[in-house]
Amino acid sequence: MEERYRLLVDAISEYAIYMLDTEGRVASWNAGAQRFKGYTEPEILGEHFSRFYTPEDLANGVPAKALSTARANGRFEAEGWRVRKDGEKFWAHVVIDAIRDQHGQLLGFAKITRDLSERKLAEEELKRSEEQFRLLVQGVTDYAIYMLDLEGNVSSWNAGARRIKGYEPEEIIGQHFSRFYTEEDRAARLPQKALEIAAKEGRFEKEGWRLRKDGTRFWANIIIDAIHLEDGKLVGFAKVTRDITEKRQAQQALDQAQQELFQAQKMEAVGQLTGGIAHDFNNLLMAILGSLEIAHKRALEGQNVVSLIENAITGAKRGASLTQRLLAFSRKQDLKFEAVDVPALVMETTEFLQRSIGPTIEINTAFPLSLPPVSSDPNQLESALLNLVVNARDAMPGGGVITISAHKHSLRSKQIPELAAGEYVCLTVKDEGEGMDAETLEKATTPFFTTKGVGKGTGLGLPMVQGLMAQSGGRLILSSKPGEGTTAELWLPVAEANVTPEPVNRASTGAALRHLAVMAVDDDSLVLMNTTLMLEDLGHRVIEANSAGEALRLLEQGQVPDVMITDHAMPHMTGAELARQVLERYPEMKVIIATGYAELPGGEGGDLRRLSKPFTQAQLNDALAAVEGID
Repeated sequence: MEERYRLLVDAISEYAIYMLDTEGRVASWNAGAQRFKGYTEPEILGEHFSRFYTPEDLANGVPAKALSTARANGRFEAEGWRVRKDGEKFWAHVVIDAIRDQHGQLLGFAKITRDLSERKLAEEELKRSEEQFRLLVQGVTDYAIYMLDLEGNVSSWNAGARRIKGYEPEEIIGQHFSRFYTEEDRAARLPQKALEIAAKEGRFEKEGWRLRKDGTRFWANIIIDAIHLEDGKLVGFAKVTRDITEKRQAQQALDQAQQELFQAQKMEAVGQLTGGIAHDFNNLLMAILGSLEIAHKRALEGQNVVSLIENAITGAKRGASLTQRLLAFSRKQDLKFEAVDVPALVMETTEFLQRSIGPTIEINTAFPLSLPPVSSDPNQLESALLNLVVNARDAMPGGGVITISAHKHSLRSKQIPELAAGEYVCLTVKDEGEGMDAETLEKATTPFFTTKGVGKGTGLGLPMVQGLMAQSGGRLILSSKPGEGTTAELWLPVAEANVTPEPVNRASTGAALRHLAVMAVDDDSLVLMNTTLMLEDLGHRVIEANSAGEALRLLEQGQVPDVMITDHAMPHMTGAELARQVLERYPEMKVIIATGYAELPGGEGGDLRRLSKPFTQAQLNDALAAVEGID
């Protein structure tokens, strides 16, 4: 049996196991002892075990105290530095047991030593890391970094917390962190909610007002992280707070400056816009008033005034077109796509332009004998062409030639950016003007940008053309160089083969209507009189009302018409509101809303027939025919 134990002990290499006599001399030596300490058995047997101790321990009598303790208590256990044969130190866990015979007589000591150097180094590294982290956290002054227990009580406090919040560690450790919150936040249970969210989701982050020790407020960014053990047990929270009051104030100042800049830019744009609109409308009004004034004189003399009246009507239509462009810019309008004969539209448009742009400008047109129709809104395309021709005229104050041409092109994929592969007609307007440099060309389609000077342009012409092209599936391409004039290309998709172009002169359907009783409602007496004259000229009986209230009174008196045509923008009650009340009482009555808006504010009257102001007698007749169900 003893032999088996001896073999077992000698085979152990992870522990140094050996015997000491009563004086402390080595009496046996196993393989583990030889591996740890570096001594062979012949070298160490009979030597005192104190040679394994450091000089410091020897000077303090540690070996003798160890044997004394083991003799008195039966056992001695400790950790400490020990020395190998080569002088190298290692950290050891040591157990010395006293060995006695059956009579209690001390026979010697059994000594077991284990090398714990790696564990000791790891512990020291961890301790050093923890100390570095502690110094790091304590040294941070821009962030308040501290720990909370499960209830939210402060358990640590760094220098940043002391600087930001104003409390010394002894004043705040053990106190609940809710004291940093405002009364309003505490009443709303925000501190408790923050911990609940952090415990549930692992993290809570927010910005808000917090309180310093002296009662002053600061705007804080707060992060609360839940702290869990390896087994997942929640043990507390890590809280990081940063004072971002200055950052918030700087952002608010920046936002204010941006708002003021935006307001200034908006007012500048409004000034530019109103000046340009005034210029354009004054030109139109001059043509209208001038034509009517001469027509009035010639009519008194019995002369023919038809051409002058036609010129005034044309100018008024141009004014209506300008208004529609402005409305379309502010609120996107639905385009009415149809097949358009480009040469016919150009000829009809330039016939008017040639008379109005003056004798110094010559307009030349060039079209192939056969050109397919394009898919576009004819009214908007006409406006686009007018814009381009007027721009070309303005670029040649000394006169020159404007050339309008068109050609069919088959485009491959990506041949022109933003255009799909397919068949297109390129409508071109070219002038011999001053041209534009690269910077001006780049800004040419920017809203409100104009080179015509204050009050001489809205800066909306080219943006409107660009918008039309985008909605049509086409593109506006401008090319220009200083001194070489400007070329504007309108790339328009070819209409489907089975679609027939509409006539350029989009006249009324001329539908024959029965004579109707029509109530005309408008708070503007001039408009009301004009509408009444148009209706009476069409053979209808008219009931006039200058407000929604008067219209309701007339209905109550029994004057119930077949159709009501009402202005929308009236005081006290809008046309859409009037229509709702009327249709509730008289569901069989037809109602038409006349409005100058691109769309009714607030989406009112979405299911009612609309008549855009200003309207012609033909358009009025078409609206009546539509509500009567006559195509």
